[in-house]
Amino acid sequence: MSSIPVATRRRVLQALGVGGAAALAGCGASSDTDDQPAENTSPTEPHMNDPQMTDVDRIAADPTDVPDPIDRSSPATVNVELETRELVAEVEPGVTYTYMTFDNQVPGPLIRVRKGDTVNMTVTSHEDNTMPHNIDLHAVRGPGGGAEASMVAPGETETFQFKATYPGAFIYHCAVPNLDYHIASGMYGLILVEPEDGLPEVDHELYFGQNELYTTGDVSQDGHHDFDMDAMTAEEPTYVLMNGESRAITENRYGPVTVDVGDTARVYFVNGGPNLTSSFHPIGCVWDEVHPQGGIGGPPHRNIQTTPVMPGSATIATMHFEVPGPVKLVDHALSRVARKGLLAVVEAEGDARPDLFDPDPD
Repeated sequence: MSSIPVATRRRVLQALGVGGAAALAGCGASSDTDDQPAENTSPTEPHMNDPQMTDVDRIAADPTDVPDPIDRSSPATVNVELETRELVAEVEPGVTYTYMTFDNQVPGPLIRVRKGDTVNMTVTSHEDNTMPHNIDLHAVRGPGGGAEASMVAPGETETFQFKATYPGAFIYHCAVPNLDYHIASGMYGLILVEPEDGLPEVDHELYFGQNELYTTGDVSQDGHHDFDMDAMTAEEPTYVLMNGESRAITENRYGPVTVDVGDTARVYFVNGGPNLTSSFHPIGCVWDEVHPQGGIGGPPHRNIQTTPVMPGSATIATMHFEVPGPVKLVDHALSRVARKGLLAVVEAEGDARPDLFDPDPD
């Protein structure tokens, strides 16, 4: 006898049945609303609950938490384990939301493998979850990127295997029906497939992800924000976020990333979307090199001021730091920065270079 609760069983059956194979491939949407929050009760004055107790102190992924470069000269079998988890956390102080995550963070962990590797991908759904989840990796040649093979109800675990046959940086995301709701709530991340000869050495590797958050409240409105399906359908997000929280990687939250003048950095950036294209731009320099859409194989684009990253895509971009001060990573659709919370900062520390930049010349 199955121990899955009736409500959960209904959601699992919905995920397995509604939309058929297309839904399992991450392309279907359910007409049932079991896994959707209640609709906004008033279009002008949203009903707000008090902030909820948080399950974790921080949902924003640490941008410096990047696996080391691969130093192998031959393929290997790599085991990857991810846990899906629904968690209450702060979007900003006084504002809570029920996120959906891989391994308790947004974006999910950066997975690093090498072209030719065989990957055993294991997905577990925490027993306290209320919905089914799965994973679709754009690095997988196979139905739904592994979505059907990894469908898990609360308390379940599934494993599938794939071979990494092409290099690049690729998004992974949940792909159940209502996948846009799950991705907007945080269920996306990046898998890096290194080329056989590796990547050029840099001083720092950093990892950032962008997504929209559609809620029943306004920006900075205290309380617990529920998900707003109508706002998502209209593609009108309350927040547009870098690493899952409003201005998380700045001095006002967890602090900027710090580097030294003269350092180089490679940025892995993934746009979970689910709807908006990012105009990814570093304020204070340009991208020295860009691999558009995360592709590795052709020559990179050089000296790029702003690079478009579509929802469901990624980029690899490098920069170096010649003068001290902040480099602000933004979406150059700047209302998202000024109004909706999207900002991260890399702070370069070191001696001034007045020959390059003098803020107060005689």
